[in-house]
Amino acid sequence: MKEIKQITSFSVDHDFIVPGFYVSRRDGDINTYDLRTRRPNCGDYMDNLTMHSVEHMLATFLRNSEYSDRVIYFGPMGCQTGFYLLMRDTSDSEAYALTKKVLMQTVEHEGGMFGAERKECGNYKNLDIDAAKAECSKYLSALEAREKVKGEDFSYDKN
Repeated sequence: MKEIKQITSFSVDHDFIVPGFYVSRRDGDINTYDLRTRRPNCGDYMDNLTMHSVEHMLATFLRNSEYSDRVIYFGPMGCQTGFYLLMRDTSDSEAYALTKKVLMQTVEHEGGMFGAERKECGNYKNLDIDAAKAECSKYLSALEAREKVKGEDFSYDKN
């Protein structure tokens, strides 16, 4: 039987992860970023409506940005504590700045939810622009607070 290797994200001690922007892994020209909006295993998990709403807004803004051709994937973590962003040929600083930009675009968005029609989404009733705005505002504040302490150090804390 083939040995099963532990995946990279399971090798990080989740007891020490705080909200922030992290480099999760590098695979050639593709970087996986951990957009951690909440502390793991602390009981404060995103509900499905919030995750789904943030995913619709950020995925749309990311794919309409100047980096649209470099965005591979954006979506929620199964543990409900953040999102993954996969980008090609992009520096960590560029990905971080883009993340902050699309968060702010969501917070300042004056229209409705993107992809909120039945023909556009498989669970179109489970979306709320105010939930997306609240989560993005909270996460943007967490990023700015962490930036004051860590600067543009996107590595996981080692404890």
